[in-house]
Amino acid sequence: MGPTAFFRFLHPSSSIRRELIELLYTSLPQVMAITVTSVSGAVALAIISGDVGYSVIACFILITSTARLYSLHLYRSRSANFSDEDVVRWERIYGVGAAAFGIALGLLSFRALQLGDAAGAWLAFGLSMSYCVGMVSRAAVRPWIVLLASALLLAPTTIAGLLRPELPYRIGGCMLFLFWITLREASRHLSTAFIERLEAKHALARQASHDFLTGLPNRAAFLSALASARASIAVVALDLDGFKPVNDRFGHRAGDLLLRQVAERLTDCVGADGMAARFGGDEFMLLRSVDAGQAGRDAALALTRRAVKALSQPFLLSDVSVRIGASAGILVTEGEMAPSANAASQLLEHVDRALYAAKRAGGGRWQWSDEQTAVHLQAG
Repeated sequence: MGPTAFFRFLHPSSSIRRELIELLYTSLPQVMAITVTSVSGAVALAIISGDVGYSVIACFILITSTARLYSLHLYRSRSANFSDEDVVRWERIYGVGAAAFGIALGLLSFRALQLGDAAGAWLAFGLSMSYCVGMVSRAAVRPWIVLLASALLLAPTTIAGLLRPELPYRIGGCMLFLFWITLREASRHLSTAFIERLEAKHALARQASHDFLTGLPNRAAFLSALASARASIAVVALDLDGFKPVNDRFGHRAGDLLLRQVAERLTDCVGADGMAARFGGDEFMLLRSVDAGQAGRDAALALTRRAVKALSQPFLLSDVSVRIGASAGILVTEGEMAPSANAASQLLEHVDRALYAAKRAGGGRWQWSDEQTAVHLQAG
């Protein structure tokens, strides 16, 4: 099975993907326990038997164990700054580490059966089953890792059993294959149920922070982002001009379609680094980090111009073309603001006053929160 087949298990939601990988990297206690027991068991076999093969395998187990423990520590110390691409890469790292350790333990069983060392085979098989039990706890999270690691763990033991002349060993080898098939089905069912629960949890969280009609963040989410801002930011309040006549003339369904199109245009205007939110009705807010001083004011004004110009273009409602407009209030914070909900609410009051001053002046205008004169926006 190639990499493409393995990574079809990637969840399309980046937030759910990240949570799944976070759960993978909470396995430090299990990894530590199997590391100590496996290294101790392999070293004991090497010392007691004096076999070079046991010694090489013990070194392999020690190396793979150390690498796994180091990767767990590294992920936990750096994951807060990881991008979505980094998270996917670290899933692969975890999978490679689990597979390598599975091969090491499988080789220990293979060597014991090859030598006819019954005590060693019993010890190695016990370690293998302990590893499988620990891996089952990861089955609901990333099943492909469990299936790959367990296959590489059990394959050497299965092959060694089938190569033995005694019938019980051959039967045991076949039983291990059936065990892997059972593990595969259990992993699939566990993963499906777990991810469905995770999706339901994220859906509920999204409903609490997003507007159901447009899919934009709602007032609560916007206030949270505003309160946590740690640099100069531009806040633009927008109110649609002429929305009510369109809604009254063509009906609420057409009005809803118009609002969704407005949301799409504002999202394009603010870009991936900003936020467009709906506060209810026909009022929207934009948030974006800007440079301090005049450069920040210029960026805020440019954002407002883009938004107002975009909303002045025709909208297509079924087969009817309509035009509306927008008024705007603009505010730019200087440096870091106080990280509190109260400070965020005060900023919104200032920008709202500027917005409604622009509306009273006739609409299609913008006004800075620290100015008294509304200036008409010229398209283009």
